[in-house]
Amino acid sequence: MLTRDFDYHLPAEAIAQRPAPRGASRLLVLDAESGQRHRQTADLTKILRPGDLLVVNDTRVLPARIFGRRRPGGGRIELLVAERIDGDGNEGEIWDVLAKPGRRARPGTVLDFDGGLEAEVLSKGSGGRVRMRFSRPLEPHLQRYGHVPLPPYVKRPDERTDRDDYQTVFARHSGAIAAPTAGLHFTPELVAELADAGIDCTAVTLHVGLGTFKPVTADLVHEHNMEAERYQISEETAAAIRRTRAAGGRLVAVGTTVVRTLETTAARDGEVAAGAGRTELFITPGFRFRAVDVLLTNFHLPCSTLLMLVSAFAGRRRILAAYEEAVAEGYRFYSYGDAMLAERQEASPLG
Repeated sequence: MLTRDFDYHLPAEAIAQRPAPRGASRLLVLDAESGQRHRQTADLTKILRPGDLLVVNDTRVLPARIFGRRRPGGGRIELLVAERIDGDGNEGEIWDVLAKPGRRARPGTVLDFDGGLEAEVLSKGSGGRVRMRFSRPLEPHLQRYGHVPLPPYVKRPDERTDRDDYQTVFARHSGAIAAPTAGLHFTPELVAELADAGIDCTAVTLHVGLGTFKPVTADLVHEHNMEAERYQISEETAAAIRRTRAAGGRLVAVGTTVVRTLETTAARDGEVAAGAGRTELFITPGFRFRAVDVLLTNFHLPCSTLLMLVSAFAGRRRILAAYEEAVAEGYRFYSYGDAMLAERQEASPLG
């Protein structure tokens, strides 16, 4: 498969720069039995079936973008801190970060930050990746001085309201540098209404990492390498999934991160096991899904790994036709945009 097989045209004005009121987003339903394709996310109580199980991602987004100055010289460097590697805070913490501009972050470089925080570059990788030792626990500093790591297609500085807007109601475990955006459409009231309709909810954790910003640059899809991301599935969640399966209910993944987590652990019979680890699963058309039956997801960037996953789940031609329809109907795209609901309909790789 060629990467360009997943391209489509999107007008710049279709990219949402701010969220709609939570719970009021539009929802494109593929192959709706009622014939009503254009709905609202608030209609999920009428669209989903009693006995279905929503599986959400309860990762919490860190305000992970901070700014430091080199010592000596005072040159400014922007950091996107991604994952703590080592350290208990007593002798400093070691984190993997993305530095911009990367050429200024050489091994041995020391940075000063607001509030007296210091950091030293320990090693340097490619593409601005560096490993740094911070002088004290980093997360309290991020909560006070950090900026929300909005995606680069949001063409404005982050604002205080983004700390809530770019966080799902399910967020529990800190560690992500991007939101699992399908979860942004839910309110506590909608979750309660779904429960009253016989549609329960359970959670997995996948901490969205630096790979979420990594574009597919290879001409051939199979030459792209996914970044590993940390996940965890509790025994409680695994048991809820088993009960749903035994009762004939469907697994409804809220977002592509949930799909990757569940399909990473699913056995041949579709059973999802409790556990934790790292996943590099790259789902492209032709993939055999063993766990997820229905997918709620936002609209994704052209030629992205996320669009490839959705195409694998519901058919490439079907998805690209739906995207064309969404553009024509004025849907809002990407992280702060509208949503799509699709049942699994696996097709040939380019079908």
